[in-house]
Amino acid sequence: MMIQDSYGRKIEYLRLSVTDLCNYRCIYCMPEEGVCKKAHSDILSIEEMTEIVRAAHALGIKKIRLTGGEPLVRRGIITLCENIKAIDPEIELGITTNGSLLAPMAKDLKAAGVDRLNISLDSLDPETFRTITRGGDLQDVLNGIRAAQAAGFDNIKINAVLLKGINEKDILDLIRLTKDETIHVRFIELMPLGVAKHWNSDRFISTEAIEKHMINADLIKIDGVARVYRLPGHKGTVGLICPMSNSFCPTCNKIRVTADGKLKPCLHSDQEIDLRGLHGEALTQAIRDGITQKPESHHFGAADAATERFMNEIGG
Repeated sequence: MMIQDSYGRKIEYLRLSVTDLCNYRCIYCMPEEGVCKKAHSDILSIEEMTEIVRAAHALGIKKIRLTGGEPLVRRGIITLCENIKAIDPEIELGITTNGSLLAPMAKDLKAAGVDRLNISLDSLDPETFRTITRGGDLQDVLNGIRAAQAAGFDNIKINAVLLKGINEKDILDLIRLTKDETIHVRFIELMPLGVAKHWNSDRFISTEAIEKHMINADLIKIDGVARVYRLPGHKGTVGLICPMSNSFCPTCNKIRVTADGKLKPCLHSDQEIDLRGLHGEALTQAIRDGITQKPESHHFGAADAATERFMNEIGG
């Protein structure tokens, strides 16, 4: 089965936030004081998440990515992964994580059926990393990457958000990660959401800043919202995700569900459909409605257009 939105886009990708909690306080994602912790009863249970995935899969969703917050702080994450794979082993199951808790969990995640890992890593300089994460230890993440590779995860993706005046100097070091290993670095333009919605424009930097380091690179594919390049002699790739300078809306194939059970047809919109308490055909119809209501594009720059939720609440 295949389901399309009203603009003819084939929707087959669900990003499911399993928690809004995180052990980091990244400067572009969360306020320094953190966020108010929701009551346990306000967050989807593992059983509810499994039911949502089953209904979405019945509508044609083939790819699930578990996000947060930090998904590895969520109790029951291994069980959820096992449940999703039990629905259909062919589901492509990924997790986006900051990597700090990955080392002791990598083998269990692999055994539970996780296919892909995206690891958020904005700097390879310990001090810059500590500044961005407000206290994180870079070595924890590097240990997590090595443990994931040892557990059998290949083609690991590294997500790096571009922050003008903060991590520009790290661009070349991050690109070098793709030289001798099949690591795929994705540079992402900062989006005006949550905390960053109120930042001055001088904090933003375009992915054009990467191009001077991409001499003789070949554009090898368009992977979802990323333009993917390979430099000569490199085993891995470099991807550019440009929501600000080059909207990816025409090819967007995803919907999102927040940790408190709201379906968001678009990352950047306040439109939400409450899925909690729905079962069977009612749940399936609500997801179908969310897909058909997906807007044609985001509206960055328009007054009051973007969601007020912080990124840790949405799941990225």
